[in-house]
Amino acid sequence: MSTLPEAKLDVLLAHHASLEAQLLGEVGAADYVRITRELSELNPLVEAVKAYREVRDELGDIDELLEDPATDPEMRAMAEAERDALDGHLEELIQQIRVALLPKDAMDERNVMLEIRAGTGGDEASLFAGDLFRMYEKFAALQGWSVEVISASEGTVGGYKEIIAEVKGRGAFAKLKFESGVHRVQRVPDTETQGRIHTSAATVAVLPEVEEVDVDIKPDDLKIDTMRAQGAGGQHVNKTESAIRITHLPTGIVVMMQDSRSQHKNRASAMNILRSRIYDAEQQRLDAARSAERKEKVGSGDRSERIRTYNFPQGRVTDHRINLTLYKLPQVIAGEALGELIDALTTEHQAAQLAAQGHAA
Repeated sequence: MSTLPEAKLDVLLAHHASLEAQLLGEVGAADYVRITRELSELNPLVEAVKAYREVRDELGDIDELLEDPATDPEMRAMAEAERDALDGHLEELIQQIRVALLPKDAMDERNVMLEIRAGTGGDEASLFAGDLFRMYEKFAALQGWSVEVISASEGTVGGYKEIIAEVKGRGAFAKLKFESGVHRVQRVPDTETQGRIHTSAATVAVLPEVEEVDVDIKPDDLKIDTMRAQGAGGQHVNKTESAIRITHLPTGIVVMMQDSRSQHKNRASAMNILRSRIYDAEQQRLDAARSAERKEKVGSGDRSERIRTYNFPQGRVTDHRINLTLYKLPQVIAGEALGELIDALTTEHQAAQLAAQGHAA
């Protein structure tokens, strides 16, 4: 039978009881929100721990009964059947608790900077990038999140050459972080007269929204250029220098923003994106170093990694990292079945973490 860190569980239960006691006293509005939020996060784990200990105690009583030579055969048979059922339930609870105790990504609860860019495939790639954005937009709506487009460059026949959006909602990064990588589509374009299947691609980058305290950006490390906005935009185009380009000299990361008429808004948006990209670049560097020691089945989120194929003629979606194929392409593209892929990736990631803990133990 798997073992659990009982001392850690005692501390967890004591902390939960302390939070409940604080709510019974006088607390301010901000503390009330903080405490109730933490309790809502802890409640499922605490309930599982209490259930685990109850089942463990029941099994102890049954073992005593079975070890007693005075126990009659009929009672012994009933006890053995009950023990088998409780053993299975105990293992389920232990696994549930072990997963809940896994270290959380510090960014899991953050909002997300979602960047989608058309890759190989010309106009069809732009159309596919548009399909992916709408898929995430619909999935976000199902989660109760909001999506705000920050910057968009439309394709010549529709879709997007590039689109950057902010996804706001609790746990957005936890859900979407495995979406980073190259997404490939196989389908017959509307312009194809011979019925041939074309393969196109789009790149998705999911970055956690990073606050100033998370990334130290020195003013001297920035090169900031202002310029007149280009393209569609009305009378203000080419009259005011509202567009802004920020270059982070140590990393060479460049962010260009011109969607707002306000230079201040464009600068704020550009800095927001820059912080996320700098943080993400550092995390990818650390991940690369870690993966040299330990490989995980779930991909690192490398932008060059082909992670998923959407095959329209066969109505299937395949995630190559976990070899999972769903014949639910319309439902996935509609955002409805995307959760099945995300849940499978999360489960695989947790399994890899548990396995790593086992090797380290």
